[in-house]
Amino acid sequence: MRSLCQLLPALLLLSACSTPAPTVSNTDSALGPGGRPVGAAWSRSPVYGEHGMAATAQPLASQVALDILRRGGSAVDAAIAANAALGLMEPTGCGIGGDLFAIVWDPASGELQGYNGSGRSPQNQDLAQLQARIAAGRAAGAPGSNAQGIPAIGPLPVTVPGTVDAWFALHERFGKLPMAEVLAPAVGYARDGFPVSPVIAYYLDRNWAYFSRVYAGRPELANIRATWFRDGSAPAAGEIFRNPELAATLETIGRDGREAFYSGSLARAMADYFATMDGGLEYADFAAHRGEWVAPASVDYRGYQLYELPPNGQGFAALQMLSILKNVELKQWPRESAEVFHYMVEAKRLAFEDVARYYADPAFSAFPETALLSDAYGRERFALIDPVKASPAFGPGEPKVEGEGDTTYLTVADADGMMVSLIQSNYRGMGSGMVANGLGFMFQDRGELFSLEPGHPNVYAPGKRPFQTIIPGFLMQDGQPLMSFGLMGGSMQPQGHVQVLVNLIDYGMNLQEAGDAARFMHEGGRQPTGVDEDPLGTLYLEAGVPAATAERLRGMGYRVEIDSSGVRFGGYQAIWRDPHSGVYQGATEMRKDGTVVAW
Repeated sequence: MRSLCQLLPALLLLSACSTPAPTVSNTDSALGPGGRPVGAAWSRSPVYGEHGMAATAQPLASQVALDILRRGGSAVDAAIAANAALGLMEPTGCGIGGDLFAIVWDPASGELQGYNGSGRSPQNQDLAQLQARIAAGRAAGAPGSNAQGIPAIGPLPVTVPGTVDAWFALHERFGKLPMAEVLAPAVGYARDGFPVSPVIAYYLDRNWAYFSRVYAGRPELANIRATWFRDGSAPAAGEIFRNPELAATLETIGRDGREAFYSGSLARAMADYFATMDGGLEYADFAAHRGEWVAPASVDYRGYQLYELPPNGQGFAALQMLSILKNVELKQWPRESAEVFHYMVEAKRLAFEDVARYYADPAFSAFPETALLSDAYGRERFALIDPVKASPAFGPGEPKVEGEGDTTYLTVADADGMMVSLIQSNYRGMGSGMVANGLGFMFQDRGELFSLEPGHPNVYAPGKRPFQTIIPGFLMQDGQPLMSFGLMGGSMQPQGHVQVLVNLIDYGMNLQEAGDAARFMHEGGRQPTGVDEDPLGTLYLEAGVPAATAERLRGMGYRVEIDSSGVRFGGYQAIWRDPHSGVYQGATEMRKDGTVVAW
């Protein structure tokens, strides 16, 4: 029997073609990994460095970050440079048309500082107007209008992009190099070209198949095709890709600053584009946008403190899961056992019931943070878990108040000890399909995550931030920074944060093994959009999970499916700092194209 993590190499499963990745059973007949003198045979060594480190989902973006560090830039400078490069090189997951969240360990103040860079809905469109536009789109057969709730494409799910604002807020507080110098590597690659990497080529092909179908014969397809699919097909792995329009946009931002995007020439170009449509953003929406500095919160898990950002994001779901799981000693069972999966999945299901009930823009709806993260509430929720079978359904708790999403995650650390945990996304796929003339990027479709149910905490309202899935993570111990990390991919993110920490803390895996280990992803249950799914849901397991474990979980009542594509299970990056020596070690996701670089 193969152990938990005897995984097939990801690149054999994620080829850059239109053929769906195959489902491969976990059988002893499959060719397994080779041997290693140290560590698990199914993994590889973490990367070590003393002076600086970067881990991203694209090797060239990692190198961009390292080059900025070598030129005297801070970890924040390097993270912004890498993010700008990823918006070019990984447009399937991110870009300046999306939002950004970050946690920064500032060694000067000895504090963690968080930034919520999420954008808001149009100020001049209320819920009734939005519902009327959705109904009109359905009647006219508009693209995406057959979905429940807010459509995923078109102008209606577009909220103000918050990424550029977040760059400048972070840079103002922690940057060292001029912004033009920070963005210069991305400008150069956009103008001169770069070779597309294999996993990103695979996702580009999927996105082109989708957009060319839903926008067939419509004018929106022209800008999408002209920017990324000029020959009527996706660029293949190794093909040189250029985006001169994005180069010009980034150059303008570097030269003219934040105002170019929110009140200057770029803002007017974006507003003019949406003015041609029924619904969507206006110039005043861009001009009014500001992100905000927020305080990360934590729970203690076996002597380590996991920090996450508060709502409108879902980071506290990971904290709630750990608050539940610390009531059981997981390491009494082998990591690959059905019991370990069972407790983690039930903790996820319980936490996500509260996500759907309470998580929303706190400017519009009170959020019971202290109560939800309390040990007492964690014990109360843990008591609902049946130790031998899956519960058919859970509901949200009543805490006592006292007194496929696509994303990129990156992390950078510098010689001064600053560590940046940054996540950025356009939400579903490449985004909404809205590409303003001549700007070289796609707008996010994050507004799809609003509820249309009156009275729901996450119900659509003018000038409101929707529920967000993207969450950076940070691990501390005794007031010292240990690990900046994250795991991209919709609702997989808090599930992934918890699985990585269980692997590290409960089972002693090294930093790379903790990410390479086979994962689960549970889908279903109550949703923040109000469009609820089957309460039991589906439990997806990677092929590295032993077949006997999958069968036991089915016997416990789960609806189990094996998925060896790697597509559902996110993308992990991490940097760990030794609190005694200051030496960094880094790990990167085997399911993506990325790498860790250091000096």
